Amino acid sequence: MAKVPRNFRLLEELEKGEKGIGDGSCSYGLEDSDDILMSNWNGTVIGPGHTVHENRIYSLKIHCGDSYPDQPPTIQFISRVNLPFVSQIDGKVDPSKLPVLSNWNRSKSIETVLVEIRREMASFNNRKLPQPPEGSTF
Repeated sequence: MAKVPRNFRLLEELEKGEKGIGDGSCSYGLEDSDDILMSNWNGTVIGPGHTVHENRIYSLKIHCGDSYPDQPPTIQFISRVNLPFVSQIDGKVDPSKLPVLSNWNRSKSIETVLVEIRREMASFNNRKLPQPPEGSTF
């Protein structure tokens, strides 16, 4: 099967992100609409219900490097959050601690990562972790 070039793939993702995903719990788009390389993205995850994250809106920075989608994007929380895969120093997501990034392949996308982060927020181990004050940032 032919490999879809990086820019075509990112254009596809941009179109999908602008339309919104399913129930609107995750969204993403380009940080700067003039970014012709489509490298820098913003993402939003709305905290899942019945968890300490409920009704919180988390902002993230997403960077798709030159080798995306063969290599995963880098993810960094702007909103402060206490999760085992997020650095408490700068908000960067440690790819080795988040399976969607550590087991990356071309079939995954920005959407896959955001949905997986939200799923992790709702997981048994993370759903009740004490969180920083709402609205605080890294």
